[in-house]
Amino acid sequence: MSSLSQIARPYAKAVFQLAREQSTVSAWSDGLTQLAELVADPSIASLLGHPRVEPAVLVDALAPALGDALGEQGRNFLAVLAEQGRLPALPDIKHQFDALRADAERTVAVTVTTAESVDADRQGSFASVIAERLGREVKIDWATDDALIGGAIIRAEDLVIDGSIRGELERLQKQIGQ
Repeated sequence: MSSLSQIARPYAKAVFQLAREQSTVSAWSDGLTQLAELVADPSIASLLGHPRVEPAVLVDALAPALGDALGEQGRNFLAVLAEQGRLPALPDIKHQFDALRADAERTVAVTVTTAESVDADRQGSFASVIAERLGREVKIDWATDDALIGGAIIRAEDLVIDGSIRGELERLQKQIGQ
């Protein structure tokens, strides 16, 4: 586990708990998304550890990304991160916040990659089967990759199900080569 992930965990938990208590989970999610994108930008990332850039200046520059919904609490959160030199952890905080949210809402993000686009009826039935198997509501992102030849690859958190023809051919090739 990376050190930024370890640093991010208590911040993500604290913000998620606050967001749940105040029914501002969506607002925090949106704000954290914006902040994570900002601090990942190379021109801004170079300022985060710069000794001549005061934490208050960073807070003033980044706070508008939080929007008005989070108000003073969002600004205070940024100030704590800036004063502790933790702004680079924002992408990890966002990632862990999303994981906490998905767990609380019993949802899972799934990516389904197929060789060809799938019509809406089949997408619906596919989503039902995946939801039943995972025991959670699923939010599916559909992608196509003609290199798969046929079938599908399903990715949900740490689970990967490769039902593609390309995957089958690769497994057969390994068996033959042994």
